[in-house]
Amino acid sequence: MFSLSRNDRLLMLGFTAVVLLAPLWLQPFGAGYPDLLQKFAIFGLFAIGYNILFGLTGYLSFGHAAFLGVGSYTAVWSFKLLSLNVIPAVILATLLAGLFAVVIGFLSLRRSGIYFAILTLAFAQMSYKLAYSVLTPITNGETGLRVLRDDPRIIDNMLGTAHDGSPIGSLFGIGMQGYPAFYFSAVMLILGFYLSVLIFRSPFGLKLRAIKSNQSRMQYTGYNTRPYLLWAFVISGMYAGMAGSLLAVTDPLAGAERMQWTASGEVVLMTILGGTGTLLGPIIGAALIKYSENIFSAFNESALHEAFSFLPGFIENFLVTIVHPFVGEGWHLTLGALFMIIVIFLPGGLMDGLSRIARRWRARKHGSDEADSSQVED
Repeated sequence: MFSLSRNDRLLMLGFTAVVLLAPLWLQPFGAGYPDLLQKFAIFGLFAIGYNILFGLTGYLSFGHAAFLGVGSYTAVWSFKLLSLNVIPAVILATLLAGLFAVVIGFLSLRRSGIYFAILTLAFAQMSYKLAYSVLTPITNGETGLRVLRDDPRIIDNMLGTAHDGSPIGSLFGIGMQGYPAFYFSAVMLILGFYLSVLIFRSPFGLKLRAIKSNQSRMQYTGYNTRPYLLWAFVISGMYAGMAGSLLAVTDPLAGAERMQWTASGEVVLMTILGGTGTLLGPIIGAALIKYSENIFSAFNESALHEAFSFLPGFIENFLVTIVHPFVGEGWHLTLGALFMIIVIFLPGGLMDGLSRIARRWRARKHGSDEADSSQVED
């Protein structure tokens, strides 16, 4: 069950190398610093989990931010009550998000299509409102839940590992800030990707694809599709919970905004941009959106003038006027235009574009090989 084919082992090896060496090869693109690398890893994990539901079954959820928020709150409560060690926080957050997903999935999966999407959106917004108001004693409302120095931390006090400095998450004494935090998130991403590959190649994954292809026909053949869909929903929710706990690990503050519908919409965009139903597509989509959010939004008018300063003055001013609305605070325009281009010309996302390039390259290579062999025969 846990064995991979030769191609999948090569894929895992390449993926692991790319993730672990990211601080080096992303440096020339201005993205080799820890804060942005952590976002790549965490939201890549979030998108991998979402792809197991949306990519394999075709069920479009607009409520996965609820699990992200549950994971964050659980991790912070683990830091406050148990220990600053990140291992219990991540495990508890993943399990509690899974339990929450069982309840929401059991109710939402009674409908499909647009009705399923609306139900998940409604549950997420209810969760957001509860976290913001009714559950203030647990979530601390709009202020957000944060770790304090005088929190009980029962396990740390029993073991005599109380921290004197700032209360930040740690991995057996290694503070989760900077590159250690990135590499912890990167290991979680690699493990999550490995599990995703296993699910995609397993009989369970094939049944999910069959449900996406034609659920009625699956039911005619005697399969009860509801348990498979519920498992996919729960696994996807657990991924989101783990991603939420990693957000709390790198920044021990949980707020209700992580449960807002915009966070759910963001993971939908990531999956569609990269390629729904592909292994690597959602991770590429997550990296693209987080890169745009952090790099394009940093360009202001003076930075544009500096970038175009080698041009004559009137051309420089003209280009700054054209480009300025698409960077800085207007970076969403760039993302929107990119999303439109990809949906119109590459319905399968960026992975679809890469596949087309690979097919044309192989076809051209095959054609040239045939031409060479015919010349030899002549």
